[in-house]
Amino acid sequence: MNPIFYLCAAAVVAAPLAATAGNPNTKNAQQDIVDTAVAAGSFTTLAAALDAAGLIDTLKGPGPFTVFAPTDAAFAKLPEGAVDGLLKDKAKLTSILTYHVVPGKVMAADVIKLDGAKTVNGQSVTIKVVDGKVQVDNAGVTQTDIETSNGVIHVIDTVLMPK
Repeated sequence: MNPIFYLCAAAVVAAPLAATAGNPNTKNAQQDIVDTAVAAGSFTTLAAALDAAGLIDTLKGPGPFTVFAPTDAAFAKLPEGAVDGLLKDKAKLTSILTYHVVPGKVMAADVIKLDGAKTVNGQSVTIKVVDGKVQVDNAGVTQTDIETSNGVIHVIDTVLMPK
């Protein structure tokens, strides 16, 4: 089973990753995971969370990583005040963010073959296909295979929470 680098916490980086380059599934050889997400415009909350948790340098590192990245809309689903609370609790925020990350580069064709993956925080997420769509725990994957210089991003519609 190939590991997947999950990046999900209480923050997103800018508009959809689709805005990064004309085709979001085109390799962004010069941009790492963080820069690709920021350029997209729909992950501002994620970017803020990564910064608050001190994980920017890690996700700009050599990798490879697979990141399941929640959009700003995904963070907006959290209860009122939850994001602000997480941004003030570095330990909890780091646990949530690293729950979205698994080492390795796992493309969508490989993800659908998995039933789970061990995350950087030590816990495993469940992966399943429901009605032809991939779900990671309770989050739907809305966009796949956004390649970066140090891994791949899959966009999810819900913030994942460790057990």
